[in-house]
Amino acid sequence: MSRNPLPEGAQDIDPATVRFDDVSMRYGRAPETLRDLSFSLEPGSFHFVTGASGAGKSSLLKLIYLAAKPSKGLVHLFGQDVSAVPLRDQPFLRRRIGVVFQEFRLLEHMSAFDNVALPLRIEGRKPDSYRQDVAELLAWVGLRHRMHAMPATLAGGEKQRLAIARAVVNRPDILLADEPTGNVDHEMALRILRLFVELNRLGTTILIATHDQDLVARSGMPVLHLDGGQLTRLGSEP
Repeated sequence: MSRNPLPEGAQDIDPATVRFDDVSMRYGRAPETLRDLSFSLEPGSFHFVTGASGAGKSSLLKLIYLAAKPSKGLVHLFGQDVSAVPLRDQPFLRRRIGVVFQEFRLLEHMSAFDNVALPLRIEGRKPDSYRQDVAELLAWVGLRHRMHAMPATLAGGEKQRLAIARAVVNRPDILLADEPTGNVDHEMALRILRLFVELNRLGTTILIATHDQDLVARSGMPVLHLDGGQLTRLGSEP
């Protein structure tokens, strides 16, 4: 899987795709949601983040895709301390990260095809340069026959697969997914897991926040477990 460019002059100096060094996070004056987290995700790895509701799974993902800042500690992405990355250069980092949000965040006035193509349009690419790629990606997630459908007409599992397609259309180095099977049945959850496994085999680093213990057990992948704002690594690295 190809890599998007770094900001001009920047280099990957750390083999870890993601590294947290003694990271804590709080919202306002509330107690810390995350406390003293230190871990790393190697390129091409696959991990789950588990924990009870409110344990901080979504907050952990937000720190990685630069939607939040730590109250303490350092977050490194692709060898760079993100606190030292100028605001103007942060979009270069974000383009290397795909996110599947729990609530999908599809644009209701756009077709399935246009939802997936939107990141490419924002980059300034012409429709002729990506039309076939988007169609093939929709076929890959089983939605080629629904490419002209509007989000309101899609079932929950279809919306989830559409959100996955949009998240990977830019070929990100990291894919983050927040409770991606929370709104689908067991059979669809397994189908979505197979999509993530295939992406990982293509080289994408995968991090999935979930409460679905059956999904975690079936995958056999290592787990980062959050409890009381602190993290325990469970399972061996593949």
